[in-house]
Amino acid sequence: MEITLTTDRLVVRNWTVDDADDALAIYGSPDVSRWLTPVMERVGDVAAMRSVLHAWSEAQPNLPPPRGRWAVQRRDDGAVVGGLSIRLLPPYENDLEISWQLAPEAWGQGYATEAGLALIRWAFTMDVEEIFAVARPQNVRAVAVAKRLGMQWVGETTKYYDLNLQVFRIRPSDLPNERP
Repeated sequence: MEITLTTDRLVVRNWTVDDADDALAIYGSPDVSRWLTPVMERVGDVAAMRSVLHAWSEAQPNLPPPRGRWAVQRRDDGAVVGGLSIRLLPPYENDLEISWQLAPEAWGQGYATEAGLALIRWAFTMDVEEIFAVARPQNVRAVAVAKRLGMQWVGETTKYYDLNLQVFRIRPSDLPNERP
C-alpha cells in the first residue's frame, strides 16, 4: 500500500531505490545497526542498500495495511533522515510492532516522535487495537521515543527476536488529542 503522511516538518512515504544514498546513512551506520531488531547487519555500500530498498519496495504492495516500511523525509530540503516500519512481532505474529531508525545526524530533533505519531495515528484508522514497540534496555534513545509517543511500558521479555527487550504498547485511547 502506498501512503504519504505529512506532518509540520516531515513526509512519511514509501521507499524507492533512489533513496539509497540517504538510506545508507541510516542502515549503514554502526550507531544505528547495533540496535536493530530483528538483528540486521550494517549495510555496507550503496549497491547493497539499493538491493535492500528494492526488496522492501517489492514486498510493500503484498503487505496488508498497516504493515510496511517507509522513508521519513524532511519537507524543507527533501533529505531522507529516517525510516519507519510496522510489522508482526515474532514468534506468534499476532502483535504489530512499530520501529523507527534515524540517521545519527538527525538524532535529537524530534523526528522519530513526529513521524512515529503520524504513522500510529494512520494505523489506528485501520481498526488496529494496539501497537507495540520493543527496545534493548540500553537503547535509551529508543526507550525515550516510545515514551514520547505515549506508549506505556508493559514489561521486559526475551520472547521477541531472542533478545532481552523492553516492551511498550499504545492504544487509540492513549493518543494525545493534539498533533505534535
